Amino acid sequence: IEKTKENFRLLYDTKKRFVLHKVVKEEASYKLCRVKKIHRGPKGIPYAITHDGRTLRYPDPDVKVNDTVRVDIATGKMLDYVK
Repeated sequence: IEKTKENFRLLYDTKKRFVLHKVVKEEASYKLCRVKKIHRGPKGIPYAITHDGRTLRYPDPDVKVNDTVRVDIATGKMLDYVK
């Protein structure tokens, strides 16, 4: 919310309802994405496709399908990953 300078993430609670979770500004600058596919494009360039349709070129070679990657929202680049 820009007027109040607050940042939120939309999450599920235990009863499958949406709930707003307040986050700090540093945490609001990235997004967690699940890797759904890993392919090689033209000329053998590796890329990963995430659950929300993002295409990440040149992902870390250790990233596999169903891993979670942290994506910078401003640049669209992968910051790090979690197995």
